[in-house]
Amino acid sequence: MLLSREKRIETDLTQGNAARQLVRYAIPMVTTSVLQALYSMADMIITGHFVGNTGISALNNASQIMNIATQIAIGITVGGNILIGQYYGAGETEGRRRATGTLITASMVLGILGFAIIFLFSRIILAGLGAPAIDDAQIYLKICAFGMPFIFGYNAFSAVLRAIGNSQKPLHFIAVSASVNVVLDLIFVGATKMGVGGAALATVLSQGLSFCLALIFLLRHNGIFQICFENLKIHISELKTIFKLGVPSSLQHTIGGISWLVVTFLINSYGVDVSAGNGVSVKIKDFCQLFISAMSSGAATMIAQTLGARLYDRAKEVMYTAMKITVLMAVIMILIVELFAPQLVAVFTGDPTVQEAAIRNLRIEIIGQIFYAIFFVYHALAIGAGHTLFAMSSSFVNCILFRVVLAITLNHFFGLSGVYWACMIAPSVSVPLGWLYTKSNVWRRSLAVRV
Repeated sequence: MLLSREKRIETDLTQGNAARQLVRYAIPMVTTSVLQALYSMADMIITGHFVGNTGISALNNASQIMNIATQIAIGITVGGNILIGQYYGAGETEGRRRATGTLITASMVLGILGFAIIFLFSRIILAGLGAPAIDDAQIYLKICAFGMPFIFGYNAFSAVLRAIGNSQKPLHFIAVSASVNVVLDLIFVGATKMGVGGAALATVLSQGLSFCLALIFLLRHNGIFQICFENLKIHISELKTIFKLGVPSSLQHTIGGISWLVVTFLINSYGVDVSAGNGVSVKIKDFCQLFISAMSSGAATMIAQTLGARLYDRAKEVMYTAMKITVLMAVIMILIVELFAPQLVAVFTGDPTVQEAAIRNLRIEIIGQIFYAIFFVYHALAIGAGHTLFAMSSSFVNCILFRVVLAITLNHFFGLSGVYWACMIAPSVSVPLGWLYTKSNVWRRSLAVRV
């Protein structure tokens, strides 16, 4: 009976109809991302209505920093997800146990280090960003720093679950956490008038809740995960592989985050209203993009399992199936935003100046989602194969060589609209790079796991 219950927690993604398996696995990941985005948006919506434009600007600038930190956590745990997924596909139980213990232990250490860095250097970072409402932004950022161990820990737990084909449990944890976050936002920001500090406190408490729920679940199913004190140690060989896979992925996300910081710096120079408008448009664009990123993340895990089992044709089938879905999603999101941009922006703020800045941004940048829909899935193939260095290099080209250079250049000649056009054009560069990588067939070789 126990074995039957434990087996239901796992899903072998190397078997069955590839399209059906991908959709079934990815839908909970998409829903999880939607819920995470919704409780992030709740912070800004509630703060916008109770605090005003300075609050939106403060959250936008501080959130850019926290987003980089979160993406670093996700990038590192991607390394663990790939390794554990390939071990699972290859049937290597002992290797999976070592990788799990190493990933969780290393993630908690990094979470504590992340807290110290953000808490101690918050004002310096925000000053370098040229944040207009720096005092409020610093309050928000310093409180959010306490959530760093929860962010790293939760992403490690989720990586372990997803590596064995379970994308549903992280959805359940986030559903509870998101609901609590909205309630706490209304209490701390609305009822008790705690301002941006209340929004930050609500976020940290919600992150702590999702961390605890995931930990309790893994401990209750130790027959699979074997999370106990003696297993929570760092195995150097596994750590090297996790970092080899995860550091490029982490750098990939960091490079993207840094490029957006440069864009935010350029936009901040146009004043607090434009900065607030950018904050609103970022939340809407991120919400639109999460459908694409969640589907590509699901494809990466499924590809890791199939390549671990040496099912190369199935891996390619998964990639093209995912790409068809993400392109369709991107087209739908583009149409919705182009048609209903004013209504979407009005949810966040009633200020006409902020609304105009946000709408202008949205209607230009949203077109770039079609490029993200394609190259994210090409990256999924590379990440599933363990070639995270390729994904990092591709991101460097489109984020730094094109987004940053184009944004600075077009800002000089065309002003604010030039910045938006640069951000829309930049991701197109990674599409041909992904196509060349796929055609090279290098993803069929050099897997992280040797069998």
